[in-house]
Amino acid sequence: MLRSLVFGLGLLSATMLSHGAFAAGGRTLQIVVSKDKQSMVVYDGDQVVTKTRVSTGKAGHTTPSGIFSILEKRKYHESNIYSNAPMPWMQRLTWSGIALHEGVVPNYPASHGCIRMPGAFAKSLFDMTERGAHVIVSDAPVAPERIESANLFMPRKPLPKGPLLTDVELRAQAIDVSKKAEVAMNMRPENPALSHPADKPELEAETDGPPLRILITRRGDREMLIDIQHLLQEMGFDTGGSDGYLGPLTRSAIDGFKRWKGVPAGGGLLSAQFIDALYEAAGKEKPPAGQIMVRRNFQPMFEAPVGIKNPEIALGTHFFAVDKVDRGAESAEWTAVSLPHALSDATKKRLGITVEDQSTAAQIWERIEIPAEVREQIESMMTDGTSVTINDEGIGPETGKGTDFVTLTKPLARAVNAVATKEPSVRKVKPVRQSRQEVRRGMIGLY
Repeated sequence: MLRSLVFGLGLLSATMLSHGAFAAGGRTLQIVVSKDKQSMVVYDGDQVVTKTRVSTGKAGHTTPSGIFSILEKRKYHESNIYSNAPMPWMQRLTWSGIALHEGVVPNYPASHGCIRMPGAFAKSLFDMTERGAHVIVSDAPVAPERIESANLFMPRKPLPKGPLLTDVELRAQAIDVSKKAEVAMNMRPENPALSHPADKPELEAETDGPPLRILITRRGDREMLIDIQHLLQEMGFDTGGSDGYLGPLTRSAIDGFKRWKGVPAGGGLLSAQFIDALYEAAGKEKPPAGQIMVRRNFQPMFEAPVGIKNPEIALGTHFFAVDKVDRGAESAEWTAVSLPHALSDATKKRLGITVEDQSTAAQIWERIEIPAEVREQIESMMTDGTSVTINDEGIGPETGKGTDFVTLTKPLARAVNAVATKEPSVRKVKPVRQSRQEVRRGMIGLY
């Protein structure tokens, strides 16, 4: 009885906070779920707002771990996978079907992948959050902690209105001040995760705009190909655009360059000899090892190369969020959460990683080299709730059109928590007849 009373008062307090302290829309809230503990804790910065028990995915339907954000909210939703099972107070985390919602919450993982919450809590949380609020799902419990680093982004005083970086090219090649800035995110057209944004975002100084979503990661094949397309275009080859897509025109341009420079055909289309010859012919240095990508309102804004010191050392997976942004004082406070993530041997080989990451969240910033013009652009636009994810593997499969950057993590090898994962033994019982209302109620949270 006392426990129920305390829980009820906690919900009442959370609901009151949602209408008071979170009047700005709750953009600084972080929701942290532990699958080991079957628990959820809601933070504002590093302060606990409220908490509850949850039920995550059972064996065969494990809830994915990683860094997510709320993509969609519906007071009532029905699963389109599991017999139209009701999902009240649904807050979607992925377009593939993972969500927070009201449901039956036993003391073990029992869902088909979603995160079930008690009914009163689910409604309270629904009232607190807005689209874009971050949700971190881990195995062992984690919590945001305040950090300081001279390399973290800090807000700049408002600048005169007008475009920034009008003569800066945020690409890997050398800067040509006669050209207009190319800050659009060019991506594969057939992949909804890689859609074209506007050619040039509005870059006026922000004071209370939507928060930025930033990903810092290693450059991959897509980024390399975008740069190759740019260089070939500068030399007069037609690549059909600079979208990071290896289409027939790009293939033809690469073959034409190889014939022109006498590059051997062996070693694959994008051979090391071809890339060396291309940059030498262009008179430009190869790009650094990293890439920074920026989104806002679930849409790509711009991206640029960044340096990574000691690229043979893994970056790890870290999440950073900012609050208490004071543009006049050019100050802000950051929190960080580090998530364990196991890289496969094949991934390490592909990325050139030979040393495991041992850095703290604050120390990792000492390895990231962000160009001054990129830093200026971000610091002129950052607001409360702006976040940064740092990882090794780039854009994940759940990052797409209408999402923030979604990072999936794979737990390190460890002993399984038997208490949290073992379902109680049950004996077979004779089926009983239920009314339609009882059946409907029992279906809540099947997803």
